Amino acid sequence: MEAYLDNSATTRAYPEVGDLVYKVMCQDYGNPSSMHRKGVDAEHYVKEAKETIAKVLKVNAKDIYFTSGGTESDNLALIGCARANRRAGNHLITTSIEHPAILNTMRYLEEEEGFRVTYLPVDEDGRVSLDALKEAICEETILVSCMYVNNEVGAVQPIEEIGKIIREKNPAILFHVDAIQAYGKYHIYPNRQGIDLLSVSGHKIHGPKGVGLLYVNKRVKIRPILFGGGQQNGMRSGTENVPGDAGMAVAAKCCYENLDEKIDRLYALKDHFVEGVKKLPDTRVNGRTGRDSAPQIVSVSFAGVRSEVLLHALEDKGIYVSAGSACSSNKPAVSHTLSSMHLPKELLGSTLRFSFCFDTTEEEIDYCLQKLSELLPVLRRFVRR
Repeated sequence: MEAYLDNSATTRAYPEVGDLVYKVMCQDYGNPSSMHRKGVDAEHYVKEAKETIAKVLKVNAKDIYFTSGGTESDNLALIGCARANRRAGNHLITTSIEHPAILNTMRYLEEEEGFRVTYLPVDEDGRVSLDALKEAICEETILVSCMYVNNEVGAVQPIEEIGKIIREKNPAILFHVDAIQAYGKYHIYPNRQGIDLLSVSGHKIHGPKGVGLLYVNKRVKIRPILFGGGQQNGMRSGTENVPGDAGMAVAAKCCYENLDEKIDRLYALKDHFVEGVKKLPDTRVNGRTGRDSAPQIVSVSFAGVRSEVLLHALEDKGIYVSAGSACSSNKPAVSHTLSSMHLPKELLGSTLRFSFCFDTTEEEIDYCLQKLSELLPVLRRFVRR
């Protein structure tokens, strides 16, 4: 049997996504910038994709910009807004548990462009301190960036509360949300939630790799970070990835069909897994696990077993999981998220992430739990004392 439980790293594309991507690549393969019929047909795919996604978010399609993925979307949001709003201030705020696409971009803005950045602490569940946010905001603050769902432990941030605090302190401050692990799992409405910029990735929602988007509210002052042919109103130069854009829109539409029912089922699967894993000796589930956590992510520490050892032992049984985040590299490193949550030092290198999707079955969950119960006693015998 095979159990793919690494859906926060990437997902299998929906069949209808693959079919459309193939069609656009091999039949309707025109360049949207071309003036002939092939180009017009390609441009129609891009326009339709933006309209589909805008409808899900309840925003204007003109405010959707396609990118190469979540990392580019985050870079465009942070660098583009920081540079465009520098005259208003040079202070940026984020959290200590962001994805490297945010943290490393913030460090770049600090070290290379002279911005001051505040990294907000989180509690033992991975939730940001709202009091720390209130204290951090000052006259020089121009942007706050916070992830919706943490990619390692599934902590859900109080996005609406953060947006409200920002508006009360200074309505001119921009609010960027990295929704890469949240889009397709939550109803997200930027205008209602006070979100000015929103990053999304295609391959996390059963769409193609190499495509993402950034929603930019029309009030936002932002500069492009890529220069060339001036596509997408000059905001994101480069020939549009028409197959990717079209495929991502189909994936988004599929994800949001009967979403509430699918999320109920996902939480039931998560509850079943958490209940089973807690019965295993010397294990710890990190963060919250109820409805106030993400439905698809569970972080578990296994005392006395190195995460990469257990990962490969599970792999040998046809079970695929991650040691922390799979988005930065395949080299094991201490998790900044778990460290920020004050996880005991001896567990930092013994933690795995299990992440589910709408197609995950209870049979796969049970198979994983069975193999964990068999493998852990064996692997713990070989621990260095």
